Amino acid sequence: MSGTREEDRKGSSEWRDYFWNPRTHELLGRTASSWGLILLFYLVFYLFLAGMFVLTMYIMLLTLDDYKPTWQDRLATPGMMIRPKGDQLEISFTVSETESWDGFINNLNSFLAPYDDSYQVQTNDNCSPDQYFIQEDSGEVRNNPKRSCQFNRTMLEECSGILDRFYGYSRGQPCILIKLNRVIGMLPGKDAQSPYVTCGAKREDGDKIGPLAYYPPNGTFNLMYYPYYGKKAQVNYTQPLVAVKFLNASLNTDINVECKINSNTLVEGSERDKFAGRVSFKLRINNK
Repeated sequence: MSGTREEDRKGSSEWRDYFWNPRTHELLGRTASSWGLILLFYLVFYLFLAGMFVLTMYIMLLTLDDYKPTWQDRLATPGMMIRPKGDQLEISFTVSETESWDGFINNLNSFLAPYDDSYQVQTNDNCSPDQYFIQEDSGEVRNNPKRSCQFNRTMLEECSGILDRFYGYSRGQPCILIKLNRVIGMLPGKDAQSPYVTCGAKREDGDKIGPLAYYPPNGTFNLMYYPYYGKKAQVNYTQPLVAVKFLNASLNTDINVECKINSNTLVEGSERDKFAGRVSFKLRINNK
């Protein structure tokens, strides 16, 4: 038993000496000078890494332009989006239940507020249609503030929320707004032919969609709204919209709808890029 106690005391003493040895003044097996050299090494090492990171970021930032992306790797054809925003691109409501479509009305009202005619007249120009609104963007005037063309809310006619403040939802004839994603410098048409939107039902729902009405007429994104010069240079830019009104869609059934852009310069989306130049959504109008 005495031998065991002596071994325990010896082991405990060895651990204490390893942590702090009063004879050699070593902490965890190293002297103060040894610890100092290690700490100095890691300090210099991490300062070097931090310096390399800062230098790399600085060089990268020198290549960036505040007004235009240095590299544009977007698709050749931009994507499309719809308003109002539904749950996972699904617009479903019951005509007789106001609360089922109130959210869509509020969403559309908020989205269209910057398109009010009075605001557009104050901030944007009345441009000549069917031709690009090209502005000088080189030399001394490069990145100067750019003007924008008016897109007045009244151009959406029955889908403007002015003639019908419920956008057709109260009568089972809903309006869906479509916008093309912004791409700096994009020229979406030639020979004075503006790109236009067409919508239709997927094959299995072809007999459910009924007739459609487009606003502005023919569902065009007029050329005068292009090219886009970027959010910073073209502060008041207002994206053109196309409204689609479903006049007599089948009730109490799901309708899978696809809308796409038609242009003589934009490449039609491929199977690899399913959302290039098109948007798909589900529409369901219930009457009970």
